[in-house]
Amino acid sequence: MRDVSEKQAADDKVAVVIVAAGRGARAGQANGPKQYQQIGGGAVIARTLGAFLTHPKIGPVVVAIHADDGALFRRAAGANADRVVAVTGGTSRQESVRLGLLALRSNAPGRVLIHDAARPFVDAELIDRTIAAIGERQGALPALPVADTLKRETAEGMIGETVSRAGLYAAQTPQGFPFWPILAAHEKAHHLGKADFTDDAAIAEWAHIPVKIVPGSPENVKLTWARDIAMADQRLSSAPRFPDIRTGNGYDVHAFEPGDHVTLCGVAIPHDRKLSGHSDADVGLHALTDALLATCGAGDIGTHFPPSDPQWKGAASRIFVEHAAKLVRARGGRIANADITLICEAPRVGPHREAMTETLSAILRISLDRISIKATTNEKLGFVGREEGIAAIATASVVFPGDVPE
Repeated sequence: MRDVSEKQAADDKVAVVIVAAGRGARAGQANGPKQYQQIGGGAVIARTLGAFLTHPKIGPVVVAIHADDGALFRRAAGANADRVVAVTGGTSRQESVRLGLLALRSNAPGRVLIHDAARPFVDAELIDRTIAAIGERQGALPALPVADTLKRETAEGMIGETVSRAGLYAAQTPQGFPFWPILAAHEKAHHLGKADFTDDAAIAEWAHIPVKIVPGSPENVKLTWARDIAMADQRLSSAPRFPDIRTGNGYDVHAFEPGDHVTLCGVAIPHDRKLSGHSDADVGLHALTDALLATCGAGDIGTHFPPSDPQWKGAASRIFVEHAAKLVRARGGRIANADITLICEAPRVGPHREAMTETLSAILRISLDRISIKATTNEKLGFVGREEGIAAIATASVVFPGDVPE
């Protein structure tokens, strides 16, 4: 079992354990376990993962899977498989949760959400409500008031009595807890051989951890039966949708210093000065790096390549763009277009535009017609106009997998 690394854990983020080790026999085995069955063109678990991995308050995500499902999980999760920690689950939901919590222990979060993989319609608002209700010694349970009239059956199959539904709720996930108390409760139940808890709120109740009820969501259904899978697929397939296309912008500027050439968009251009910077000071590629990172919320160039780090002294800036492009692809993104505007009085960019375009085509692995490199002067105004430096503006468009509901 692989632990969550220190880099993944963060005090201000909430960890998640997603339970996906079950066989889902009630949903039918013809198409495999229900968490891997297709709804709306993607696996159930892929949609569930996406809800948490795109949430700004969520940190490390652990998925407890069956010992036989490693390859199945990676295929279903796609690029997101590399963004989570997969651990082998147990023979029961309770045991799978415990093993998932243990994977977080070495770099423990303050709070943790526990969610069933078969609830793919969890939304950001429900996640927010649950997180907000978690206290230092208090858990949170999203739930809906029971609406149906309840009957208790006799041994003979007859109605024995009508059960009052006042104060009764149907529990959902994600259920949220302070990390150490819920881990301790699971460990205690494990050591005492108590394995009959149906959810984590029940373990918390047994361990005397208060749990606050927060409003659940009628959309947050658990897919249990084959008909649930079919209805979820129909719901997603018929919903109006639009492509998940994201656009990022980047800007960079570097001053001149003594030298004999400048590097712009990966091409060395003879000049009576060079650009000052810790790397090769390629303003075009620096701006493009930031634009690509912006499409997947991955910070900026300084986050990944701090100028204080001596290993980047004199480095070729194509390294930075290749890293950003790799991050985009790891999240399933496809780079559709890159547009760079270089702002300078000199040197002339036009004679080198074709070489720049070919260089970017190789770096980004996209066709030449998807790259635009332009140059303009600053009409002798400002620091650029005084030929004190060069500026660049970049825009990148990336298509990410799956569709987003209108």
